[in-house]
Amino acid sequence: MKRTLAEIAEAVGARVLGEGQIEASGVAGIASASAADLVFVEDEKHLAAALRSPAAAVIAGSFAEKVDAAKPLLITDNPRLAFARAAALLGHAQPHHPRIHPSAVVHESADLGEAVSVDAHAVIEEDARIGERTWIGAGCVIARGVMVGDDCAIHPDVTIYPGTRIGDRVVVHAGAVLGSDGFGYVRAPGSGRHEKFPQIGRLEIEDDVEIGANTTIDRGALEVTRIGRGAKIDNLVHIGHNCQVGENVIIAAQAGFSGSVVIEDNVVIGGQAGVGERARIQAGVLLGGQAGVLPKKVLRGQGVAFWGTPAKPLREYLKSLAALAKMGRRE
Repeated sequence: MKRTLAEIAEAVGARVLGEGQIEASGVAGIASASAADLVFVEDEKHLAAALRSPAAAVIAGSFAEKVDAAKPLLITDNPRLAFARAAALLGHAQPHHPRIHPSAVVHESADLGEAVSVDAHAVIEEDARIGERTWIGAGCVIARGVMVGDDCAIHPDVTIYPGTRIGDRVVVHAGAVLGSDGFGYVRAPGSGRHEKFPQIGRLEIEDDVEIGANTTIDRGALEVTRIGRGAKIDNLVHIGHNCQVGENVIIAAQAGFSGSVVIEDNVVIGGQAGVGERARIQAGVLLGGQAGVLPKKVLRGQGVAFWGTPAKPLREYLKSLAALAKMGRRE
């Protein structure tokens, strides 16, 4: 979709320096940009390369204001954010044309909104509801009673278990499994057998969430597992039953969460972190990669970084490493 630089600047909160009626239709990196693309730079050392590129214009910070540029500049306090918004505005994501593929199986009681697209071999079971302009990729299974909101993208081979509720503008990448049974068992004293505890709750995913490929999120045992608005979850993450994930949480790949974990708003969790059952990570905490949080532990402190196993504030963790290194030298 083509837009003038003036239109793009207004939409992303930038100021145009130069000709505002030039059109752009896409975004790219500096090395691969064409004459129809926008590029961005976050620091002055890359500005010259961006200006030499064929790009239609450069999104840059205030450091570029006084440069005698041969092409237009879009000046903003946050070039990366403005670039991301420009990409969305220009329709960088591939659109899906409304249709129901002949091989898809859609139950007669399912309710599909306007302009829904359902690709080959997808299955939508009874009483499921799919919101307007949502895309269901090839091979997906949308089980009984699932609710999916408007403008969602459900990539191929996603399985959504019965009763799961998904808000608007949610993206679920290929192979994810949402709403499966949690890992809950009770051991019988006499026989030693592990007997399954009921897994009859549900999973709720709020608006603007993105879930990575092959990630699994369990339903609640008796209540609800909830993923808050704006959370972004990477590939290969596991979230156990009854977990509560707050708004705008970031979780990197291969992190794992036992049952009934609470992660408050604006927490950032690094890759391969592990969190034990009933632990709580309070708002604004940063949990480093491969950190381990013990069961029932509470991590607190806005902006405080925790690292190691068991997870400690970063300063304490580094002191411990230094002490160990010192002991090693003595030996």
